[in-house]
Amino acid sequence: MRADHRDPADGAGQTGARAAYPLVRVYRTSPYQLTIAEVAAHSGLPPDLVRRFVALGLVDTERDARGRLWFRAGAPSAIARVQRLRAGLCLNYAAVGVVMDLLDRIDRLEAALRRSERAAKEPTTWT
Repeated sequence: MRADHRDPADGAGQTGARAAYPLVRVYRTSPYQLTIAEVAAHSGLPPDLVRRFVALGLVDTERDARGRLWFRAGAPSAIARVQRLRAGLCLNYAAVGVVMDLLDRIDRLEAALRRSERAAKEPTTWT
């Protein structure tokens, strides 16, 4: 038998390597759905700058088993927020991270204040 014409019963022409064929298509169920290329395209920035934002902690990501970065659907808007703060306040990216943390903390404190004010206005029934 010649080497280029193998019988399918002899291993289907495989030379020591096994082929892996997925039986079903696997979809990500995580909230992290966007790749770095998609985020870069949506935000209009180069992928290297998006990676820099990830390294600085300005954008929330998740790594899969292969080490690829996955982003939430809101990542392009978070990157736009970083760009607006940097341009508007003339800060470097590390300082923008501090400003974003402070703004997030202010939002949480204001929400807690609104909840406590609402709870104070509600009549309490003593039973």
